[in-house]
Amino acid sequence: MRQAAQNPAQDPAEGTVRPPLQGPEPRRGRPRSAAAERAILDAVVRLLEAGETLDGLSIERIARSAGVGKATIYRRWSGKEELFVDVLRDIEPAEPTVSGNAGLDDLRVLLESMRTRGLAQRSSALLHNVFVQMKKHPRLWTEYQNTVIAPRRVAMLAAVQRAVDAGELRDDLDVELMDDLFLGPMLVRTVHRPDATLPEDLADRIIRTLLQGLAPRAPEQQVTAVDPTAAPV
Repeated sequence: MRQAAQNPAQDPAEGTVRPPLQGPEPRRGRPRSAAAERAILDAVVRLLEAGETLDGLSIERIARSAGVGKATIYRRWSGKEELFVDVLRDIEPAEPTVSGNAGLDDLRVLLESMRTRGLAQRSSALLHNVFVQMKKHPRLWTEYQNTVIAPRRVAMLAAVQRAVDAGELRDDLDVELMDDLFLGPMLVRTVHRPDATLPEDLADRIIRTLLQGLAPRAPEQQVTAVDPTAAPV
C-alpha cells in the first residue's frame, strides 16, 4: 500500500499524471475490509441463533465460522467483550438521527427510539437471550454500558438542556432530574415491565403528562356532567 501511495496515478480520461489522493491513515485495530467485519458479525449471530452461549463461544470458533483467521478478528477487536458489544449494536435498531438544535422534538425522537428498541427486544428471542447472558458478564456489561448506553444518556441530557435553553422547560430545575423524569416511564415500560403496552404515542404521552404535571386540575378546569338541579350528596 505504501508503494502505491508513492506512485502517481494516471487519469485515463485526460492522459495526464496526477498525484494520488492522500486519505487519513486507518485507525489501528479497526476494519480494513467491510466484508470481513460483516462476515465476523454474521458468524457470531449464527452461532448464537444455533444456541451457543457467550461463554461457549471462542475466537477460534468465530473465525472458523466466518472463514477468516484469528488475526483478522484481533485486528478489529481486542477480545470477545468488545466484539459482542458490536454484535449487539449491529442487531439492535439503528440509533436515531436528531437535529441537534431542537429540544423537545429531539427528546421525542430519542424516547421513540427507546420504545422501538423495547419492541425489538420483545420480538427477538436472540436479543432477549443475549441481553440475559450479557448481564452475567460484568466486563461485557460494563463495556456495553460505556459504549452504548452512556452515549444515549448524553444525547438525552443534551436534548433536555436544549429544551431548557429554548424556554420549553423550566430553567430552575436540575437537568439530570428532568432527564430522569422523561426517561423513567419509558425505561420501566421497556425493561422492567415486559408485559406493559408500548403504544405508538407513548413518547408524546410521556412528554405531555410531564409538561402538564400530575397535580389535580383546578375546579374551573374540570368538565363535569353533574345535573345542577340535583341535590348534593
